[in-house]
Parts: sequence; structure tokens; C-alpha cells
Amino acid sequence: MEDLRKEIESLVEKLNVYAKEYYTLDAPSISDKEYDALYDRLVALEKETGYRLSYSPTQRVGDEVLSAMPKHRHLAKLWSLDKAQSLLELSQWHERNLSFVEEYNKDHENKLPPVKYIVTRKFDGLTVNLTYNQEGILETAATRGNGALGEEVTAQVKTIYSVPLKIASEDVLEIHGEAMMTKEALRVYNETAEVPLKNTRNGAAGALRNLNLEETRRRNLTAFFYDIGYKEGTPFETYRDMIAFIHEMGFLTDGYFKEADDFVTLESYIKEIEEERSSLNFDIDGVVIAIDDMRTRDLLGYTIKFPRWAIAYKFEAEEAVTKLLSVEWNVGRSGRVNPTAVLEPVELSGVTVKRATLNNMDDIARKGVYLGANVLVRRSNDVIPEIMGVVDEEDEKEREEILPPSHCPSCGTPLILDGAHYFCENTLSCKPQLIKSIVHFSGRDAMNIEGLSEKTVEQLFEKLDLKELSRLYTLSKEDLLSLDKVKDKKAENLLSAIEASRKRPLHAFLYSLGIPNVGISTARDLEAKFKTLEEVMRASKEELLQVPDVGDIVAESILNFFQSEEIREEIGKLLQYVTLQYEDTVVTESPFTGKTVVLTGTLTQFTRKDAEERLLSLGAKVTSSVSKKTDYVIYGEEAGSKLTKAESLGVKTLTEAEFLEMSGDSHG
Repeated sequence: MEDLRKEIESLVEKLNVYAKEYYTLDAPSISDKEYDALYDRLVALEKETGYRLSYSPTQRVGDEVLSAMPKHRHLAKLWSLDKAQSLLELSQWHERNLSFVEEYNKDHENKLPPVKYIVTRKFDGLTVNLTYNQEGILETAATRGNGALGEEVTAQVKTIYSVPLKIASEDVLEIHGEAMMTKEALRVYNETAEVPLKNTRNGAAGALRNLNLEETRRRNLTAFFYDIGYKEGTPFETYRDMIAFIHEMGFLTDGYFKEADDFVTLESYIKEIEEERSSLNFDIDGVVIAIDDMRTRDLLGYTIKFPRWAIAYKFEAEEAVTKLLSVEWNVGRSGRVNPTAVLEPVELSGVTVKRATLNNMDDIARKGVYLGANVLVRRSNDVIPEIMGVVDEEDEKEREEILPPSHCPSCGTPLILDGAHYFCENTLSCKPQLIKSIVHFSGRDAMNIEGLSEKTVEQLFEKLDLKELSRLYTLSKEDLLSLDKVKDKKAENLLSAIEASRKRPLHAFLYSLGIPNVGISTARDLEAKFKTLEEVMRASKEELLQVPDVGDIVAESILNFFQSEEIREEIGKLLQYVTLQYEDTVVTESPFTGKTVVLTGTLTQFTRKDAEERLLSLGAKVTSSVSKKTDYVIYGEEAGSKLTKAESLGVKTLTEAEFLEMSGDSHG
């Protein structure tokens, strides 16, 4: 009998390790057949001996129906998080943290480290709190409840295969996680469900609160873990240490833990998480930002409701169900042909939504979308609404498949498939591409051809068959007068603007070409480095990488752009009409040398362009967005959000008069 007990204990240990490899590490070391054989042997031995360990894998899958859900008191309070409703509120929270550390370090010898955050995804599931005893065995699992008292859901949580039933720790601890139903699990469940579930969150919440464990198991929950609220023994020094411990103990995490020590980085992570939101296999509804250093956390403490050392930035989201009527395919300036869903109008966040993005054919296939389907549409913040998936699927015979076009919907050119996207390669005479390219070419920071609106360019394309940038310089007054709503004065003004654009700085010309990933700032840096267009066009990747803020992606974009024979030919034609100017900028040493400056509001003593040129001559870098790295914001009348953000971040702000005085030009 003792030998059988030892064999049971050995099998339990082995099977739990194999389960961790399979469900948590995604790296199984034995086959399913081998696992099943060991599992069946364990079941037989437990039945024969009546000896069952509480952490045996056979205790995971129950088919019984529970009579009730008893209350459970947590060892430590589960705090909810304060929420930032905007980036401004988030920046104010960040500034308070910086001020706290700065003030504390003034008065204490034992300094706090600089503020550093750990950024994680905010899961849209149901919080669970797991308690492990001194032997490392899972004792109880409970819902959050009111933070002090929750409902015990131990049996339900044991149906989650990625939750370890025993861990290698001798400290009593409580670990927090989020029980979730993945999008894939929802799809599989709904294929056979009598009553399909509408979303993953309701699916998870219903599973954990279900007294029928067979139904809980059918929903195939998973759980990600991210925090330890109570632990005896040696405390953690940083959140990073805690995360490492969570991973070491075999708990599943989603893998997104990133460090940020300034607001610009925080913003970039928020944008990154929001952009990838729809591609994840599970639902998230925001970002959690928490201070890394535990001592700083302790000193910051708590309000009545929330910890001061963490905050949630929640994405605005609203969902509705409507019908997909049709799909339109539209051509962008890059030639990419994008699908747009045409919807039965539906109200979302006070806006009537008639269209939604579908990204590409891979996205359409993954979401199982078809014409006539009832689809779940989500609108987050103010971005274009997106179709999340199909609700209440119709009979197979009634489905009308969405098919990609074989030819460009604008010019009829055969499309090519590059990665997940379809492209029209006819950049020279495909109307949407060319119109957008000409409008960009004539923009203020580019060739500065004032008055060349999109409507005017469209007429040039349709009435005068203008399909090359260089043909702008061959237009006559008679050509322009043949256009609708173009009278004598407008024709003369357009011709004057085109004539004035014949002499432009190199950086303006580079920007006008619409090189992918090259903005006006990068164009200026290219000009400063290479001096001539010929040198830019023949630059190697290594040389391009020496330009400030040019990385692999930008360098490859520049190289690929100038390798096109058609583009080189069109540049040759343009240079018959355009003279590129380059003058070594003589930088005057000033308080602005090496500083990053943003201009905002209506300037009265000079134009925005004049101000930019003046700042560049003083050695400043002019950017369009305000961040913690901005040194000065110069503002004019009716300055708006940029000035507000600068003030909230503690960035130095200057009036026009103060700018003139500092720049040594008090006379304007």
C-alpha cells in the first residue's frame, strides 16, 4: 500500500510539471498519448487506494453540481485602481509622483530611486484571488467581491488547467489574477452552445459563478496573474522581482511587462497596447501603470479607495450589434487597397456609425465576417469603429463570402498581394494615389504651392489628364481657366505659386516626394547630413543610419524609394523645372541651442514658418508635439491643448515677446 501511495505522489508531481510545460510554458516534453497513459494510471491508483492528494490533476475536472458559493475573507485587501480619463490626468498623476520623490529625497539621506513604472495590459475578465499554504498547495480561490470579502470559487478555478495546484514556495501567499475566456474559447463554445455567449467577459464571469462545474469546464477558461497582495517571508524590493517570482512559480502571464521612466515612453506604450488590442486573443480594456520600487509604494500609501502608486488608463469603448451590408475597397496614397465595412446605421457614443474598418482579408477570415452578418462593432476613444466579430451566426447556406477585388477599384490595374494587404502598383496614374501625392507635394512644408486643393487636383487629373508631378510646371493659364470655378485671378495666383515653388530648399523637396516614414524633421536631418539630392539618393544604409532618428525601418524606406526606376525618372523630370537650394545653416549660439521647441497658437509678430526658420538658425529642434522632453513651448493667441499640456508637464512656456527677447531680437 505504501508503494502505491508513493507512486501516486510521484505521478501527481510529474503530471503537474507536464501540465505547467503544456499550459503555461507552451513547451510540452511528452506527447498527449504519454500524458494520458500516466493520467489514466493515476486515476486507477486513486480509485484502488482511495488516496487522493488535494493537488492531484484528477481534482481539476469535476462534473458535480455545487450547492452554494460560501463567502471568503481575503488575507489582504484587494484594492481597486483609480482611473485616468485622459492623458492629461495621467501626466498629472506622473508629475505628483515625481514631486513626491523629489521632496522626499531633499529631506532624507536614504534616497528613493528615480521613478520607474511597470506598464501592463488591463484585462477585461474577472479578478480571482488564490491562496497557497505553507506547503505550496492551493487552498482557496475567491472572487474579488468588495475587496475584503469575496465568494469562494476554488472548484471552478481548479478547472483552469494553467492554474498550478501546487507551487515551490513555503510562504503563505495570495496571488491576484484575471480569469478570462479567450476569443478562441468563445468561438468554440458558441459552435455547440444552445444559447451562444455574447462576449468573453460575461462568459468568464458566468463560468466562475456557475455551480455546475461541467459547464464551467466547457468554457475552457484561462487566467493571467500579475500581482501578489499578501506574502509571508522576505518581501519583494521591486515589482519586477514580484513578476519574476510569479513566473518562476509557474503561473501564466501574458508576457507584457514594460519599463517606463518618462511620460513620453508611457504614451508610446499606451498607443502600442491600444493598437494591438484587436489582434489579441483576449479582451483588454486599458493599461495599468504601477511604480516599480516597493519602498516608494509604501511611502506613497493609499487613499480611502485606491493605491496612490498605481493607476489605470482605460480605453473608451462602446459596443453595438448591427448588420454588415456590404464592403467597399478604397485606395490610399501608398497604393494599399483597404476594405471598409458598410453597416446598417447604429448609435455609438452619441455618433451614428455607418462604416467600420476591416483591416485586411486575414482580419476578415479570423473574425469569420460575411455579408449580411450581425456583427459586434466597437468604437474606442475617437478612432474609426471596428468590427470585433460575428454575433448570432446565420445558417451556412445563407452566408455570402467577402471576396477581395482582383483589380484596383479605381484604375483597373491588377492588384498584388504583399503580406496581408493588396496593393495597386500603378502609382503614376491611379487617381486616388496620384491626387493624394500631388496634394502632399504642394503642401506648405513641401513645395508650398498655395491654392492647389484636392478638388482642384482632381479636376487636373480628370480634365487635363495630369498624371505626373512634373506636369504641374507645364500648366498654362488657359489650362487652369478650363477648370470649374477657376477664374482669372485664381488662375494667376496658382501660376504664381507654381512659379515660386521652382526654387525650394532640399529638405522641402525631399519631404514633398512622400518617401514612406520620412517627415519634415527627418528631411531636414537628411539635408544637413548629405547636402545634395544626389548624395541622399546614393547613400548606403550605413550612412543613412548615421542620421539622427533614422533607424532600420526609415533607412530601408529611403533605400527602396530611390531604387525605383519610375521614381528616379520622375525626379529627373522635376529637376528640369525645380532648383534645389542648400545653404549651410549658420547656427547662432543662444539659449535655444540644442533645445526642443514647440510652437502653438496664432503668432502675430511673424509667421509660423518664419518662427521655425529663426529657431533652426538658433540651433533649436522644432517639433509638433509636447512631451516631457520638450524644453520650450512658444505660444501665440488662442493657444489650446499644447499649452495646457506643457503647463501640466512643467515645460517652460514663452510668449512671442519673451521668445524675441531671449533670441536677441527684441525688435522683431
